[in-house]
Amino acid sequence: MTASDGVRLSVEIDGRDDRPTVVLVHGYPDNSSMWDGVRAELRGKHRVVTYDVRGAGQSDTPSGRSSYRLDQLADDLKAVVDEVQPDGKVHLLAHDWGSIQTWHAVTGDGLRGRVASFTSISGPSLDHAGAWFRAQLSRPSPKKVKNALAQFLHSWYILAFQLPFLPPLLWRTGIMPAQIARMDPGAAKPSTKDGVNGLELYRANMFTRLSRPTPRSADVPVQVLAPTGDAFVTTPLQTEIAEWVPDLRVRRIVGTHWVTRAKPKVVAGAAAELIEYTENGAESRALRRAKAGTPRFAHKLVVVTGAGSGIGRATALAFADEGADVVITDIDPDAAAETVKLLQDKGVDAAEYTVDSSDGPAVHRFAEQVRAEHGVPDIVVNNAGIGMSGSFLDTSVEDWERVIDVNLWGVIHGCRAFAPMLAERAEGGQIVNLASAAAYLPSKILSAYATTKSAVLTLSVCLRAELAADHIGVTAVCPGIVKTNITNTTRFVGVSEEEQQRRQKESSKLYARRGFGPEGVAKDILRAVEKDTAIAPSTPESKVALVLSRLTPGLLRAAAKLDVTP
Repeated sequence: MTASDGVRLSVEIDGRDDRPTVVLVHGYPDNSSMWDGVRAELRGKHRVVTYDVRGAGQSDTPSGRSSYRLDQLADDLKAVVDEVQPDGKVHLLAHDWGSIQTWHAVTGDGLRGRVASFTSISGPSLDHAGAWFRAQLSRPSPKKVKNALAQFLHSWYILAFQLPFLPPLLWRTGIMPAQIARMDPGAAKPSTKDGVNGLELYRANMFTRLSRPTPRSADVPVQVLAPTGDAFVTTPLQTEIAEWVPDLRVRRIVGTHWVTRAKPKVVAGAAAELIEYTENGAESRALRRAKAGTPRFAHKLVVVTGAGSGIGRATALAFADEGADVVITDIDPDAAAETVKLLQDKGVDAAEYTVDSSDGPAVHRFAEQVRAEHGVPDIVVNNAGIGMSGSFLDTSVEDWERVIDVNLWGVIHGCRAFAPMLAERAEGGQIVNLASAAAYLPSKILSAYATTKSAVLTLSVCLRAELAADHIGVTAVCPGIVKTNITNTTRFVGVSEEEQQRRQKESSKLYARRGFGPEGVAKDILRAVEKDTAIAPSTPESKVALVLSRLTPGLLRAAAKLDVTP
């Protein structure tokens, strides 16, 4: 098709003609082939339009720097929209310089009334960016100065691209294509022609727009996908735009600048959710959660195991009080149903499942069921556990197997079932594993129980390091003496049934006198999730024991020899 100044643009239409039209706009130094993976994901339920912007791919190369100014680029986009869909509205998905020019079009008058939604990746409006820089420096604070400095360091290449001879030379000698190929593994080496021509985008627009910004508002729903590892555009620059975008959603995507190539399913899925919402009013949990100003846990999906009573139930209720949707499990269906009723009384979306956390296949089936029926959870709390007390010499192999199956394997199964889902979704998350102060507080009557909880603590610390790159936090919560139902079900090994019942009653009385209920642990769990704490002791004695375990471990070992039999 022909643009307003006579430049010929190469346009391709794919997908279904009876579905919403989405126009994909590529950035620099790419061409429309960058969208191949995303287009493949969208084409089944959308009419997908891609085009090579002027100077790139199979489109014409215009003469003169003025041919690359934003007004002309926005006019190109309008021309494409008018050509492929003369009536009605289209959805826009853009990346890098594609986003920059799309912002200019969306906030102008040319496409007013013609855009249904806009998903932007790694490309701010230059007018918004200029105003943002001024805001950081006009009334500077340490945070603002840090943000501005970080973006300046990320933008070094903009200054370099203003030089007259060096940037084209680096492209023609192959140095620049090789460098970009290293930054975008797996992608085809960028075209030298596209790279050289696209330099005019920076030269024609950057300093004129950034130095004299005239920010305009967008009157359409906008979703910003901000890659966490973007080497060129920082998250604050992309996302701190609420004053110009009344209907804004922000989603942080784990990935680099070219997340469009590396994770096309994630990008296409996010764009499709906004399209579905604007077309049919069906707002996904992720979109509700991504709205600016949403409270910390509102619209998040939380899974809590062993939530039929005690800490699990209190944690589920605490998250519900914060507006989260909650899915719970328990081995006791009646207890689970009672917890769900309490959750539903709070007006939240809640569901219960009967699951034995020690049964690996059952846990994996449960996780898949959660994904199918509710979506991928944001927070997983592996809480299910049992108590066991008695000397090592009196603990049978069967006792060891039972406590390991529930307390350790239950956590392992939960992590193995949900962690891959969180990583694949690429929007981060949190896994909370219930350990215990017994993990670092030795006791001669808790050898089996303490061993499992120590293993949970170590597992959590190791898994935290492994999942950090996926922005998935892992927290080990370590309660001390808490008044819960666990004392009534704790197995005391090596004693008669009559003595076991006596010790259960005595332990329950001791924990009751302590006066620290499960609600206190739940409060600590929510705080630990919000702050992404690695190890979260709960109860005063647990906090003191953690400090002593690091400063005076010999004192704790000596104390462990004392007679503490109820």
